[in-house]
Amino acid sequence: MTEKRRLGKGLEALLGAVDKHSPEHPAGAILQVPLDQIEANPLQPRRDFDPEELEALKQSLQTHGLLQPILVRPTERGYQVVVGERRLRAAREAGWKEIPVRIVDFNDQQVFEAALVENLQRSDLNAIEKAQGFAEYIQRYGVSHEELARKIGVDRTTVTNFIRLLDLPPSVQDAIRTGQISFGHARALLSLPSPQRQEEVCQEIIARGLSVRAVEQLVREEVQSHPSDPNAQGHTTRPSAEKTLHVQAIEEELRQRLATRVEIRLRGREKGQIILHFQNNDDFERLLEHLRR
Repeated sequence: MTEKRRLGKGLEALLGAVDKHSPEHPAGAILQVPLDQIEANPLQPRRDFDPEELEALKQSLQTHGLLQPILVRPTERGYQVVVGERRLRAAREAGWKEIPVRIVDFNDQQVFEAALVENLQRSDLNAIEKAQGFAEYIQRYGVSHEELARKIGVDRTTVTNFIRLLDLPPSVQDAIRTGQISFGHARALLSLPSPQRQEEVCQEIIARGLSVRAVEQLVREEVQSHPSDPNAQGHTTRPSAEKTLHVQAIEEELRQRLATRVEIRLRGREKGQIILHFQNNDDFERLLEHLRR
């Protein structure tokens, strides 16, 4: 039961919503189609296909055959894979000439959703691929984090937390992509004050094999000891160590809701600042839209 919840909505919900038919390509039809008539899915969020996984899948196909047809949609030139690109690649490597397919009548948005759901369910994308897939979908179709989460059957915070990883420096994203640091490590790094420091702590995680809990503690201590205004001359302002747990919780809630780095800087018992960080003009406009609601 727990696993089913984790997987989200599932492909069945997407497939069940399709009721269009055409005489040439009836939806739901299963056909044997030559591999050279099937093109890749340009909306596929997976960028890296593990050679060892493909080899194992190829061996399985040669031994047991294909237990479930791949999903394709008709195009002017033939077909485009919707779900099952790993199986398609493995079949090509196994020397197959044709493959069983199930025809679906999906528009581009449904294809994108199906690709996201398939990878979340069956062979998890790395965290950066998920983040890029979520961010591309949101930008392409103009939906909110909550709307995307509802479509693929996950919590809104899951979508937001992954997209926030794209604020990390490229070298840190590469470390996530290659499995040198985990999603938990990456989330902790987001609280550090600068990209340079995020890169330094990332290298420390890799060199010392630090656990997520150890990194969270390291980051917590560093953030609490960091002056609120590092450019201040001649005096220091109240450090963030004086933030109560309640204020820290509000900071984290705002980070989740706004999908950006948020700082609450205290200036005494009843004064302070809320600082929102943005990376570019589009990010700035997105935050303005949130604040104007």
